Amino acid sequence: MFISPMLLHKSDHPFDDSSYITELKADGIRLILSKFEGKVRLFTRHKNEVTSLFPELLNLNIPDNTVIDGEIIVSDDLGKPDFEAMMERFQSKKSIHKISYVVFDVMYYKGEKVTSRPLLERKEILNNIIPIDTPLCTKVQWIPGNATQYFELVKQQGLEGIVQKKDNSTYEINNRSHSWLKVINYQYETVKVAGLRKDEFGVLVNFVDGRYAGILEFMPKVERAKLYRQHADLIISENDKFIYLDPQLRIKVKYRNLTKKGLLRIPSFVEWIS
Repeated sequence: MFISPMLLHKSDHPFDDSSYITELKADGIRLILSKFEGKVRLFTRHKNEVTSLFPELLNLNIPDNTVIDGEIIVSDDLGKPDFEAMMERFQSKKSIHKISYVVFDVMYYKGEKVTSRPLLERKEILNNIIPIDTPLCTKVQWIPGNATQYFELVKQQGLEGIVQKKDNSTYEINNRSHSWLKVINYQYETVKVAGLRKDEFGVLVNFVDGRYAGILEFMPKVERAKLYRQHADLIISENDKFIYLDPQLRIKVKYRNLTKKGLLRIPSFVEWIS
């Protein structure tokens, strides 16, 4: 049984409010687990069934007629989520990476729809579903309020971010709600514009020392227009995929982290650097 999950809005900064709880944001892949008639089925947030990809989750001791929501992650040697390793595991059954299912909510419990109950009550239900955390299946870490201090700890540890949730919020199926807010621990970098992708929008960017930094796809339309007005005078060559530019233009970008190849992960435009 698939339930279209509740989604989060973005918040630029954490805030302290005792009516919110603060969760650690797991850097992995959203996963809905349902168990009906003794059979476990697994779905991504886009309704793709991936039951066969994660056989280790099929025998979890979850009550029948239950649907839970969480994130699957792969941890590195330091115990931190490794998104690239998670993608390797997601894309290949031969991958040796061990997963953890980090659960943060419940939609059905023993046949009863519990989405209208307040969040803290659903957290108590989760304690019944998963009474003991294990490396394979664990409940997400959370605390009442104190988001600013928690976010500072997340930054110090180089983790992805936090989630702030209204403690009495209902589970809004298939909705992006302001009751749930994510605060990402972005990194920032000044990069050079080195080219444009032809088939769909994308900006080739280099680090200031000339090393390739990746492709930026997130740029406001008004800033794209500025770039297109300037790029013609900077063209140095092109092929069927890219237009290469003299890297005179500089922009500030934000990104999640560096990949293992040293590229910017999910870079997005912040501002022009004069």
